[in-house]
Amino acid sequence: MTDNSALVRPFRGLRPAPGRATDVAAPPYDVVNEQEAREKADGKPHSFLHVSRAEIDFPAGTDAHSDAVYKKARANLDSMIAAGVLMRDEEPCYYAYRLVMGAHTQTGIVGAGSISEYDKNRIRRHELTRPDKEDDRVANMEALDAQTGPVMVTHKKDTRVKAVIDRAARSEPAADVTGDGNVQHTLWVIDDVSDIAELSAAFDAMDAIYIADGHHRSASASRVAAKRRSDASTGEESHEYFLIVTFPDDEVQILDYNRLVKDLNGLSAEDYLARIADAFTLDALDGPQRPAVARRFSMYLDGKWYGLGLKAPVPTDDPVAALDISVLTDRLLAPVLGIGDPRLDDRIQFVGGIRGMAGLQERVDSGEMAVAFALYPTSLADLMAVADANQVMPPKSTWFEPKLADGLVSLVLD
Repeated sequence: MTDNSALVRPFRGLRPAPGRATDVAAPPYDVVNEQEAREKADGKPHSFLHVSRAEIDFPAGTDAHSDAVYKKARANLDSMIAAGVLMRDEEPCYYAYRLVMGAHTQTGIVGAGSISEYDKNRIRRHELTRPDKEDDRVANMEALDAQTGPVMVTHKKDTRVKAVIDRAARSEPAADVTGDGNVQHTLWVIDDVSDIAELSAAFDAMDAIYIADGHHRSASASRVAAKRRSDASTGEESHEYFLIVTFPDDEVQILDYNRLVKDLNGLSAEDYLARIADAFTLDALDGPQRPAVARRFSMYLDGKWYGLGLKAPVPTDDPVAALDISVLTDRLLAPVLGIGDPRLDDRIQFVGGIRGMAGLQERVDSGEMAVAFALYPTSLADLMAVADANQVMPPKSTWFEPKLADGLVSLVLD
């Protein structure tokens, strides 16, 4: 195969026809369960959930990974195209995509990221993936001949990219919808030849861009490309790229990703507090308070909130070991609470910061959990340092918010 791939390139997006974005736009397939998907798509025959979660069109209990479900997803997509609900741009374009959640705004570029550059780790990742989740997305992409779930990416802020975004955002949007959580999703088409060339050149000049959210989608796209590649491939085929939305690093928002543990590993509350005092200072807090700085933790136990501070310094020569979640795991969760591999241990659960501190307290007060930990959000600089070192972060280290919508732009695999 000849490798002529650009880091990011424009593509002929499949997107809602004028006036149809509200009918189509849906939350990401992996942030809703089947029942939630059924409820959100009820009365909305063109909701993209009929494509991303086609099991909702079958009786409850249907295997979501069956061939029938994947075939139904393709039929639903084809039906939306035939009905004129979805249309495809005639020429390759980029798209500007703005998310507004409360006072927070971030605006990025929708493009096609190179699988070749992903495989070379120029499009960098920081998480391990699960084969079963990859298998699902591979089957979905193969059935649809399309990538419909965008991967959230971040790049170091760039004046050239921002200038094109600013010009695009002064035009009439192609879509403007309010989704879950009152998040506003606005999309502009960038079809000016000079703007397209400027964006492609700006991305090609970057040393790397970084996957923020969507490691399973990107890994699955790489597998699909490998299956479809042949000796005659040029590297320019659509399957050699994957659907991304890349945001500047000074606009991306990472929230805290907190922990709940079911029991105290056989310890009484008094013995547990005595054990953690070896590694942490403990201060009583006046109610739930998020940690204000890195290397500080909040803990809820037996109706009381505590602030935890470190007694020993954090290593600086290893970007993974220096992460707050690594420190908490290495000095408390593993040695005191006996938590093994967090991906496999059913005694630990993870709660995104979007659910607030009250959500942690409620689950401990109910008796479902024994202790809760609130962490300071992982910084984007820390994420990039881990990715640059070709290492992986502990599971559930980052919670990106707001989330991208499914259905606003898809990448067809011709």
